[in-house]
Parts: sequence; structure tokens; C-alpha cells
Amino acid sequence: MDFSLDYFKKQVERLEDNFLGKFHKRIEPIQKFMSYYKCALMEIETKFKVLDEEFSFLHERNPIDNIKTRIKDFESIRKKLRRKKISPSINSIEQNIHDIAGIRIICPFIDDIYMLADCLAAQDDIKVLERKDYIANPKENGYRSLHLIVEIPIFLHNEKRLVKVEVQLRTIAMEFWANLEHRLHYKKEMDEKISKELSVELTDCAEVIANLDIKMKNIHDRIENKSTQNVQMKKN
Repeated sequence: MDFSLDYFKKQVERLEDNFLGKFHKRIEPIQKFMSYYKCALMEIETKFKVLDEEFSFLHERNPIDNIKTRIKDFESIRKKLRRKKISPSINSIEQNIHDIAGIRIICPFIDDIYMLADCLAAQDDIKVLERKDYIANPKENGYRSLHLIVEIPIFLHNEKRLVKVEVQLRTIAMEFWANLEHRLHYKKEMDEKISKELSVELTDCAEVIANLDIKMKNIHDRIENKSTQNVQMKKN
């Protein structure tokens, strides 16, 4: 029997090729599946950019300050499957996990949030599956945002697929608060007592921020009303 170094190299190469072939067969359907969510995000993002452009032309200001998108990585999906005790198949993922694709729309004012959400829902290719208003009904820790789960069609070369996307809309102030709360939540090495104290402070800050959003909106409305009145006076 041949026990030469070349023989062992060939055996290792054959095992590697076999493993890579099997791995490719398993990973390819997952990559294809995840690409559907990337396409859906592009569709949704374009819709919001069009709304922003139109509003800018009509009212000379933008209702969107920033847009952020993300695709959940497969490790996060796997953990969610285990937590919810869902079978690890592409079909069950598609049916049970609705936040694989996520887009966050950051607006200057609260009114912009509801206006954009209503405009999106009114489009005939969008189906709103779920709506959670954490602005009107904040979470216990003070979290505020408007969440939608929508279904949007994507058109591939040989088929149309309906894909779910999570849409979050919040003000700049809400985004600032949420980022800080997220950092605190994931600081595992922090002393528990300090973490609890900071959580209480953040909850208090959420109330301050909510009041600030309302005040800023009122100031903006007064500015806009005054500007409209001046224009009308000049015309007369």
C-alpha cells in the first residue's frame, strides 16, 4: 500500500474537495434565499427616497433625515429559530421570521413618521401585515418608534416573490436614545448596579426626548404658519 507523502496529500485534497462540494450545495440555496431580502430592501428604500424627493419639491423640506438598512446575519437567524423553537428550514424561516430585512427611516418630526407610513401603506403593491405604534404606546424602558411589517413583491427573471420587510420609523431624537440604550444593553461586562442606574436614567431621558420632539414640532409648525401668512400678505 502506498503511504508516501504524495498519497496522503491526494487523500487530503479529495476530502477537502468532497467537503467543499457538499458545503457549496448546502450554502447556495441559503445565499439565494437571502438575496431575495436584499432585493426587497432595495425596493422599499427606493420608495422612501421617491417620497422624500417629492415632498422636498412640493414643500421645500425633506421628511427623511437618514435611511439605514440591514440584513440579519444567519447566526442571528439561527439563534432566533432556537429561541422560538422553529424548525431550521428555509420555508419555516420565511413563514415565521419577519425581520430578516430591516429598514430604519429617521425623520425630523413625529408628523413625518405617520405621513410616510401612511404614504407607504397606500401604495398598491405594499401590504401592511403588522403595525406597532411604540410612539403612542412606548415600551416600559421608554423606547419609541413606529414599526411596520410589510410585504412587497420582487420581480426576478422568471418569477415574482412576496418578501417581508420590517420598517422602523423614528425621529432623530428617538434614534439617538435607541442607540445609547442598545449600547448599554450589550455592555455585558458592566457592573449590574451601575447598569440598572443607567437604565433608570435612560427611561427618564426618553420622557424628556418625547417632550422635546413635541416642542420642536410646535416650533416648526409656528414657523411654517408664519411663513405662509407672510407669503399671503405679499400677494394681497
